[in-house]
Amino acid sequence: MTTSIHTNTSAMIALQNLNRTNDQLAATQSRVNTGLKVQGAKDNAAVWAVAQGQRADRGSLEAVTTSLKRATSIADVSLAAGEQISDILLELKQKATAAADPSQSDASRASFNQEFQALLSSIQSFANNAIFDGANILNGAATADLTFLASADGKETIAVKRQNMSLAGLGLAAASYDSDKATPAIDAWTDDAATTEDEMLLNAAPDLLTQEKAKFALRRVNDAITVASARLSELGAQAKQIERHTTYVGKLSDSLEAGIGNLVDADLAKESARLQALQVQQQLGVQALSIANQAPQVILSLFKG
Repeated sequence: MTTSIHTNTSAMIALQNLNRTNDQLAATQSRVNTGLKVQGAKDNAAVWAVAQGQRADRGSLEAVTTSLKRATSIADVSLAAGEQISDILLELKQKATAAADPSQSDASRASFNQEFQALLSSIQSFANNAIFDGANILNGAATADLTFLASADGKETIAVKRQNMSLAGLGLAAASYDSDKATPAIDAWTDDAATTEDEMLLNAAPDLLTQEKAKFALRRVNDAITVASARLSELGAQAKQIERHTTYVGKLSDSLEAGIGNLVDADLAKESARLQALQVQQQLGVQALSIANQAPQVILSLFKG
């Protein structure tokens, strides 16, 4: 090898090796700092693109989870109100049964009727106030189902059907038997050959002021209990379906997160060992470069007298 003061091949090789070591050390330190082995498309374009797609899906699943949690809250509020309404219907049956007793006086029936009417008002109040985030599925104000996201692509939804638990929906409001032909109470009443007085009772809000009215009220309450139980059962089944789907979406989101980690996360145990090795290589590289830079000094000894 030619000895020259212009070209120091050993120093150039040592410098190249030192630069390579510094680059590897910087990359390792970056992995340790961020915890990621693939931080951008430059690190690994294919893996980064796959990871970005999975991150997009996971973000969509977070929106699905939010939608399902809103559905859960609406269902929970509605179930709480519906169960209270169901309990009130049992009290209504008790009052109507007592008022239908032929031994009761008019004063007693009037007292029972006051409680009966107050309970009816409570039913309507509970149905009107079963609201979460502006949504009410018990008051009968709307008929369209509420739909919520069920998949990351937005193609699947879960519906929560409206369950009319108002006085009209339960057949306990004035003229409710004429307006709501779909309730089981209609079938129960149309089997009878109604007289003019019976029709008047059917079209009026129930009361307990006479024994005959108490009997009619009792039958309407019994029908209302049947209707309310069926609607609460359906609402409970829907709430359970939403709960299961929320659990599924949560597990799917966790799986996606783990999958993304498998693609881009750094193994910090390996990176720690690599960092120490590279630090040693860097120190040795500096020393090798220093030795190589001193080589031209040997030429001076050739010119000493």
